[in-house]
Amino acid sequence: MESFPVIVIAVLFLFALWLISQIIKIVPEYKRLVVFRLGRALQQEKGPGLVPLIPLVDRPVWVDLREQFLEIPAQTCITRDNAPISIDFLIYWKVVDPSSSVIQVLNFSGASMGIATTTLRAVIGDIILDDVLAKRDHINQVLRVKLDEVTARWGVKVTTVEIREITPPKDVQDAMTRQMSAERSRRALVTEADGKKQAAITIAEGDKQAAILKAEGLRQATILTAEGDRQAAVLRAEGFSLALDKIYQVAQTVDPKTLSLQYLEALKALGNSPATKFIFPLEFANFLKPLTNYAEKAMGDEGGSKGKKKE
Repeated sequence: MESFPVIVIAVLFLFALWLISQIIKIVPEYKRLVVFRLGRALQQEKGPGLVPLIPLVDRPVWVDLREQFLEIPAQTCITRDNAPISIDFLIYWKVVDPSSSVIQVLNFSGASMGIATTTLRAVIGDIILDDVLAKRDHINQVLRVKLDEVTARWGVKVTTVEIREITPPKDVQDAMTRQMSAERSRRALVTEADGKKQAAITIAEGDKQAAILKAEGLRQATILTAEGDRQAAVLRAEGFSLALDKIYQVAQTVDPKTLSLQYLEALKALGNSPATKFIFPLEFANFLKPLTNYAEKAMGDEGGSKGKKKE
């Protein structure tokens, strides 16, 4: 009997705690409460913070506002050119109207999965296989827009659709592998040809520069040689001019007898040569005239002296 009041107090304490938990709800920033009062939803969701409720009258429904994702398993679709293809993708969504998300749809995940699969088949059916493989971003955008049009009435917005994997048929994969190998071979040939072209251009450019440098060197050498020849010719001309001046100065002091003797020495040298023909300048007789005059005078003087002796 003594423990009965303790049990009653404990029961009352627990009831008080339950009642408080039913009267006051603590709503975090990323959640909202949609309150149904006697079965009718209030016009505005509650939260964040402390939200008072009427026990046994209000029924709260928690709604998460954070972005979530829904995984759509691989779906077999038929392209416009009748090629079967397997595609799986992800849907990223978040609640923008908590009341509509609770009232308008019972199981959003299941409903979204059904809408996603039918929408995917409709979108892929309008695209050929090559575009399905090449235009993944375009397909993502079309799926997002079409799904968002459906989910908007549920108070949910589809933010992103991402295709994870596209699996074409086996024969198409083999053809793609052969095409990829051929494309790589083509690129290798193009790269090799470009390399040879660049090498040839580089070699030609080097030969051109070498020829230019060689021609420039030859030009400079020719200029230097010509300049040297000119300087040598000038020096020879100056030397010859100085020699002529010296000869002229010396010739001014030479009398005709000396010149005649020099001519005689030249004749003597000619006589000693093995040549059989001799060419004498016209002035030779003029140079010999003083000698002949001297000779005649000497002979005349010798004759006169002999006559005087006879007398």
